[in-house]
Amino acid sequence: MKTILKLFVIIFLATFFSNCATIMSGSKGSKGGMCPLTVNTQPTGAKIVVTDKSDNEVFRGVSPVNMKLKASAGFFSGQTYYVKISVDGYPERVVMVKGKLSGWYIAGNLIWAPYGWIIDPFSGAIFILNKKVINEVFTKTTSLAEPSLMIIDIKDVPVNLKDQLVRIDQ
Repeated sequence: MKTILKLFVIIFLATFFSNCATIMSGSKGSKGGMCPLTVNTQPTGAKIVVTDKSDNEVFRGVSPVNMKLKASAGFFSGQTYYVKISVDGYPERVVMVKGKLSGWYIAGNLIWAPYGWIIDPFSGAIFILNKKVINEVFTKTTSLAEPSLMIIDIKDVPVNLKDQLVRIDQ
């Protein structure tokens, strides 16, 4: 009987103290709240400027570069970043990087530790970045590039651009 009780206690403790996103990913997101992001460009030496959704500059550097960004913007809110990449003689490129729900938050809390549904949002561990690596290749072309359209949610529009929006009525 003592063996069964000991086994039960060990299983209970192992279940209680593991498998939520905070423990599996590190507190406040991935490893101390910061998620890795690498930016590679061809040619190298591109200027990299990263701003968050409030248009605050959070990083400035030159490619190739490794950085760490916080995936959470607060309780149940993922962060959005705009990675601006510029090389002299080429049009500037902007890549959006967003915080997305971590698989550890869903799987770990459904299977093992339902208390994580409460702990993880406070720690910020429910989010990871949707990209780990950005690879941009700048090439010279003789033809004009086709214009492109990117549709994004209004809450993902940088603050400094919101006053330039034009409402289109149906």
